[in-house]
Amino acid sequence: MAGRDDGGRSGNQCVAVAAFGRVGMGNLLIIYMKKQFVPFCLGILFFGAASAQGVPPPSVIMGKKEVPILCYHQIRDWKATDSKVSKDYIMPPADLKAELKMLHDSGYHTILPDELYAYLTKGAKLPSKPIMLTFDDTDEDQYTVAWPEMKKYGFKGVFFIMTVSLNRLPHYMSKEQVKELYTAGNVIGSHTWDHHNVKKYQGKDWEIQIDKPTKQLEAITGSPIRYFAFPFGLWNRQALPELRKRNFIMAFQLADKMDPTDPLMTVRRIIVGGGWSLKTFSTAINRDFH
Repeated sequence: MAGRDDGGRSGNQCVAVAAFGRVGMGNLLIIYMKKQFVPFCLGILFFGAASAQGVPPPSVIMGKKEVPILCYHQIRDWKATDSKVSKDYIMPPADLKAELKMLHDSGYHTILPDELYAYLTKGAKLPSKPIMLTFDDTDEDQYTVAWPEMKKYGFKGVFFIMTVSLNRLPHYMSKEQVKELYTAGNVIGSHTWDHHNVKKYQGKDWEIQIDKPTKQLEAITGSPIRYFAFPFGLWNRQALPELRKRNFIMAFQLADKMDPTDPLMTVRRIIVGGGWSLKTFSTAINRDFH
């Protein structure tokens, strides 16, 4: 027979939500169950902690109109040895230039994560036809090809850096190039140390893949690193509070649905496929974000 508390409730049910108690700088939601403190569901934990910071409930964020966020990787011409799958991640320079020109001519304005965060959490106004450009994996052609083209239109972007590749010229960016991108007004985000799948982290992986790379990027930029992109776009719910503990305020996946309990840590992007026509490019922007 199940034990009962003094109020006559079943011992395997929650007795009461005790309160939000002040613990350091954060708030802790606790529930007392049969004389033991137990963690509540992730969504409530998120809401409790976030509410203290002025962040609305997840349902409010989920209800916001999405901003199109584009993801690029290598920017170079295809080689005979490139597989069909690889070509999806390789953007010929001429195609990128045409896409950026189309965005400009169509009246799009690039925004950065701080603006997106303010829009999602505080209802801050965005420019007309906002869009975000993101670049993963530290490829040097993002600096030598994409960035000069972006400057023509006054565009800014987010560069998610995989730190194992830093200074591995000529294929990857140097620390000096990353610093230059940051100084010019772009955002530098974390993309782990060596692209290890977050869903497989165990032991010291959080230190190796997240903590040390974050410190390295902060040393390069001289500023906190607050934005993260999941390698392969893969994530699980266990990773979300781990990222928050490390002071990330927003994380980016790929095209899967946002987590309804923590949408800020599962912001959607789409990979712009190499070889897309401008019609396909425009259609994807308008179709894939709601």
